[in-house]
Amino acid sequence: MNWITLQTEAQLEEIRQRSASRPQLIFKHSTRCSTSALVKGRLERAKQPETIDFYFLDLIRNRPVSNKIAEDFFVGHESPQVLLIRNGECVYDESHMGITMDDILDAAA
Repeated sequence: MNWITLQTEAQLEEIRQRSASRPQLIFKHSTRCSTSALVKGRLERAKQPETIDFYFLDLIRNRPVSNKIAEDFFVGHESPQVLLIRNGECVYDESHMGITMDDILDAAA
């Protein structure tokens, strides 16, 4: 998995802009949560589609960014959580064991 590290609120505007040409995925990960580690591993074992950029947010270290994501994309905070951004909007979000690469691909299609 070629994660792009998400660490700043300014990157959220870049994600919005890039989402006009290709879907952008944000994975919010808690380093203190075994479920989050399990889901991260499951995503990393799946084949990464070349049509989606994958961002990784360590929400323990970057809680203000996590809060800004919830505010900007109108989603409740979860961990682990994925958000798929297309045309500047969150078109799919899922959390915990509901996160699968197949569902991400379906949402991105």
